[in-house]
Amino acid sequence: MTDGVYVGNAGKDAALDRGWLLGHFKDAGDPRHSEAVEIKWGVHPRGDERARWVRGEERTALLVLVSGRFRVELPGRSVLLAEQGDYVVWGRGTDHSWFAEEESVVLTVRWPSVPGYAVAE
Repeated sequence: MTDGVYVGNAGKDAALDRGWLLGHFKDAGDPRHSEAVEIKWGVHPRGDERARWVRGEERTALLVLVSGRFRVELPGRSVLLAEQGDYVVWGRGTDHSWFAEEESVVLTVRWPSVPGYAVAE
């Protein structure tokens, strides 16, 4: 990484940081450090679900289905992503949760990258 370039594999790198590939949480000297955007490669077994809803969201998000069948829960609405490439976008102030109906891989992009949303394990 001395030249400001990072080459990796999303599946392998995601396993090292709860799925996150890019964002404010990477070291400042790492090319993957960003306060503008976060990117996650999420691998979810069938039945996996978010431990609790995100409330008071301060970011905009894009979630794209790579494989599987994945449901995103929004206030008063449930969105099923069933075909590769299906996606949903939600804005600031939109609470959300999710559920993997089948083993799924999803790519999430959120902006800006701000601390404070990790669910305690």
